[in-house]
Amino acid sequence: MSQEGIRIGKPKVKPTALTHVCGVRAGNKPGSYEKEPGHLPDGRSTARRSTGINARARNAILPEMPNLSPA
Repeated sequence: MSQEGIRIGKPKVKPTALTHVCGVRAGNKPGSYEKEPGHLPDGRSTARRSTGINARARNAILPEMPNLSPA
C-alpha cells in the first residue's frame, strides 16, 4: 500500500474499535489515584510515586524535612 510515496502497512486496529478493553484497569478511573504506590491519603506523595528504583533512598532523611519527590 502506498500513499504519496510513503509505504504503509495494513492497520492492526480498526478505527471503530473500542478504546478501552473491559477487564483492563484504567489508570484514570476515579479511585485509582489512592491505589497508586507513593500517594498518601492526605494528598502528599513520596518518591515511590516517581521511581520504583530504591525509592526509600530518595525520600527525606528526617520527618521534619519537606519531601520533594523527583518529578
